[in-house]
Amino acid sequence: MIIETTINKQSRTVEILDSGDKAIIDGKTHPFSFERLDATRYILRLGYQTHIISNITKNDNQLEYTVDGNWHTAAVKDEQMMLLDRMGFKVGGSASEGILKAPMPGKIVDILVKEGETVSEGQPVVILEAMKMENELKSPSEGRVKSISAAPGQSVEKNGVLLEIEPLG
Repeated sequence: MIIETTINKQSRTVEILDSGDKAIIDGKTHPFSFERLDATRYILRLGYQTHIISNITKNDNQLEYTVDGNWHTAAVKDEQMMLLDRMGFKVGGSASEGILKAPMPGKIVDILVKEGETVSEGQPVVILEAMKMENELKSPSEGRVKSISAAPGQSVEKNGVLLEIEPLG
């Protein structure tokens, strides 16, 4: 597993080897383990250092947590998100005034909402297959689905409008 994390404006590439006992961070190999201590705490061993991780909350690709009692925030990207970034695509679609656009060419697998349905910001609304991967596209804003411009099985181009969300009220 490879992830890219940004902590305190410093980006690092981290690969956890399949064996699970080593991590490669920015090209350097370190002994590694991550184990649950109890319902809310974990122990991280990296190199010859041991840390207690707790208070973990996740929101999309943002993690908030404490390390040895000190609060940290990290942006985390998996391999799929890193590939899309390198190709210039934004994961989750492009939002402009409640319009969800295809972030890349692909095929619509499923539309998860119906016209008139109320959605919250970040709610999954469309499944798009691109580059042999299924991508979950999320609502750009809270509101009501005003119109759906795509259908399952349809091919779409980059920036093609998929659906429009109108504000509530």
